[in-house]
Amino acid sequence: MDTSFLSATILLILITDPLGNIPLFISALKQVKPERRRRVVFRECFIAFAVLLTFMFFGKGFLELMHLTDESLRVAGGVILFLIAIKMIFPGEGSMFGGDKMHGEPFIVPIAVPLIAGPSAMATVLLMSTREPERMLEWIGALTLTMLVTLLVFLFSGKIHRALGEQAITALERLMGLVLTAISIEMLLGGVAAYIKKLA
Repeated sequence: MDTSFLSATILLILITDPLGNIPLFISALKQVKPERRRRVVFRECFIAFAVLLTFMFFGKGFLELMHLTDESLRVAGGVILFLIAIKMIFPGEGSMFGGDKMHGEPFIVPIAVPLIAGPSAMATVLLMSTREPERMLEWIGALTLTMLVTLLVFLFSGKIHRALGEQAITALERLMGLVLTAISIEMLLGGVAAYIKKLA
């Protein structure tokens, strides 16, 4: 599956799912003073960006160290994306990040990791950087744009939540999940096909 800058950006936005994460984000910031919330948003987005950037730069070395192939990573990434997509379409009871019992100001967990930089996002940036390392600047640009979108959505989360309402946000999340399901299947099939071709 050929990936352009635009498709990579859209994929990362779908995976990080800032709109769908608004209710969880608002819940995580309930105990934070209003005057500190803006600073927390900037800090958590920066930490998530740093985590994903680390995976992007050191992904190839990590794969070589663990003796993992590109094909296995594509299959694993497809499976993880599929599970996340199913969770988006058919959300269960409670939060997927350990419930609503959050006390004090969140630091790294649960906003930066795993709300923004979750396993699927880590696997995706790792896959992009290892498959086409010569396009690293494009992938960094796509990740940066994704983080800016996430930052803006979280900064205006209260207004967006009030304007769209719970039902509209849920509908958007399920639509994103549907698109992500198709992308995950494509990634999974691509990994299996590449592995079979290598064996032939």
